[in-house]
Amino acid sequence: MNFENLLIEKDNGITVITINRPTKLNALNKVTIDELHQAFDAENKDHSTKVIIITGSGEKAFVAGADISEFANFSVEDGRKLAAKGQELLFDFVENLSTPVIAAVNGFALGGGLELAMSAHFRVASDNAKMGLPEVTLGVIPGYGGTQRLPQLVGKGRAMEMIMSAAMIDAETAKNHGLVNHVVSQAELLEFTKGIASKISKNSPIAISNAIEAVNANFKDGINGYEVEIKNFGKSFGTEDFKEGTTAFLEKRKAEFKGE
Repeated sequence: MNFENLLIEKDNGITVITINRPTKLNALNKVTIDELHQAFDAENKDHSTKVIIITGSGEKAFVAGADISEFANFSVEDGRKLAAKGQELLFDFVENLSTPVIAAVNGFALGGGLELAMSAHFRVASDNAKMGLPEVTLGVIPGYGGTQRLPQLVGKGRAMEMIMSAAMIDAETAKNHGLVNHVVSQAELLEFTKGIASKISKNSPIAISNAIEAVNANFKDGINGYEVEIKNFGKSFGTEDFKEGTTAFLEKRKAEFKGE
C-alpha cells in the first residue's frame, strides 16, 4: 500500500508508521488522517504485525498540530463534523485498536499531535520533546479527544492548566505527570521503543487484545470495567494461546504464541 504522507517499515513483527510531512512539521491534514486510518486498519488486520509504533519524520516534530488552513473558514456544523469524523477515523480508532500502539514522540507534539500520541496505548518521548494543547490561542478547544484523554493521564487540575494556559511542557515534566512512560535521547528513541515493542511481541496477541479492551472499558461511560475484565479473563481459557502458555510454563520452555 503506497501513501502520500506516510512511511511504513516492517521488521520482525514490529511495524513503524512514520508521518512524513517534514516541511509542515508533520501537521495532520485530511489526507494524512485518512491515510493513518488505512494504515492502522491494515496493520491491525495483518496477523504478522504484533506491535505498531507511530512517530514523525525529521528531528523537529512528532506532529506539530492540525493543518489550520483546512478549517479556518469552517461553520459551526463543519467544525462539529470535523471533530466527529476525526475521532471516529483515527483517534478513537487507535485507542481501541486490538494491536498495541506505542507513540515515539520526537520533538513537538502539539494540538492534534498530542491528541494522536494520547490515543496510543502508551508513549515514549525524546528528551527534546515539547507537548501541549494550544487550541485556545486560536479561539477553539481540543476537538480530537484532548479534553478527555489528558485528564485521564495527568489528572484534572494539570489538564485544566495545560488546556487553559496553552503552555507547552517538556519531556521530563510530561514523564513526571504520567503523560509519557520514558524519556530518552532522540538518537535512542526509535531503538528504545522497538526494544519495548519486541518484549510485547513475544506475548499472547489475544491476551493483549483482551487486556486493551478491559483497560479501556474503565474509561467508557456506562460500562463496568470489572465486568469486562471478568468476561475477557474467562474468554482466555478457550484460546490456543492459553493452552500454549500454560503448557510452556509447566514444561519450563518459552511459549510460541500464534494468536489463536
